Amino acid sequence: MNELFQLSAPWWVFVLRATAIYALVMVLVRVSGKRAVGQFTPFDLVLLILIGNAVQNGINGGDNSLTGAAIMATTLIALNYAVAFVTSRSRRAERLVEGEPVVLARDGKVFDHVLRRELVSPSDFREALRMNSIEDVAEVELALLETNGHISVVPRKRD
Repeated sequence: MNELFQLSAPWWVFVLRATAIYALVMVLVRVSGKRAVGQFTPFDLVLLILIGNAVQNGINGGDNSLTGAAIMATTLIALNYAVAFVTSRSRRAERLVEGEPVVLARDGKVFDHVLRRELVSPSDFREALRMNSIEDVAEVELALLETNGHISVVPRKRD
């Protein structure tokens, strides 16, 4: 029964491991692009599960104790809270963590090179137009790929 709570390393090792893996995964998610985060497909779900499995040993270092799990879970939640706290109070930190919106179209002109760079398919872009009751790209004043991966469309003012 005692082995359920017995740590295989000092408590601070679990905090350090969780912090390092948290930072690594945050960087990887940030680099993967806005669409990867904003629009989950079945493939994205599989990737998310596999990433969780891949980093598990990096966080726990082979420790299977309940105490280690509690320390790691607490650390991850604290880190997530800290990142949310800092980004809510600092525009610079918010830009670093979340990025900035990207202009996909302006004044009826679609920027195809930006769509490709941001991994937005033409069909996803057309779907965003339809969701905003826009039939033709000429009716678009501004279309943005938001930091959460969603496409916001501002229609041109109609007379």
